[in-house]
Amino acid sequence: MTSEALARAESLIATIPDFPEPGILFRDISPLMADAAALRAVVDAVIEPFADAFDVVAGVEARGFMLAGAVAIAAGVGMAPIRKAGKLPRPAASVDYALEYGTASIEMSDDLPRGCRVLLVDDILATGGTLRAGQQLLAELGLVCAGTAVIMELDGLGGRDVCGPVHSVFRV
Repeated sequence: MTSEALARAESLIATIPDFPEPGILFRDISPLMADAAALRAVVDAVIEPFADAFDVVAGVEARGFMLAGAVAIAAGVGMAPIRKAGKLPRPAASVDYALEYGTASIEMSDDLPRGCRVLLVDDILATGGTLRAGQQLLAELGLVCAGTAVIMELDGLGGRDVCGPVHSVFRV
């Protein structure tokens, strides 16, 4: 992975003003995800600090799923979904949390053995509510959070203060 590859990957992230609400700058990773070389550079950068430290990758719905699947395949491990409330047939735990523009709940099944080391990934770290809820879900299910990683961290929103250490590929 080169700094040029990562710079190119970052340049593919589109900023969409006033979505989903006025005043929000939405970071659209779809162009990055559609580019194989850019996606590979980001996946490698996500894995790098956690090499051999995790057994499974958990991704937060919905854009975190895409990243988690790619990271899991590249690392040779499985993937566990963290879903929005009401989407799992057998939820074992649920956590409510605040977003920068509302509230939500996420759930997870108990498909992983207790003590399993999980790398928690999502696309963006903003206020930290989603990732903190994901960390709480892992703990409630007896899983070990081996690390938390995102493609992009939005500085100035306090997310890192809420969810602790996070590996961010990009910061804006």
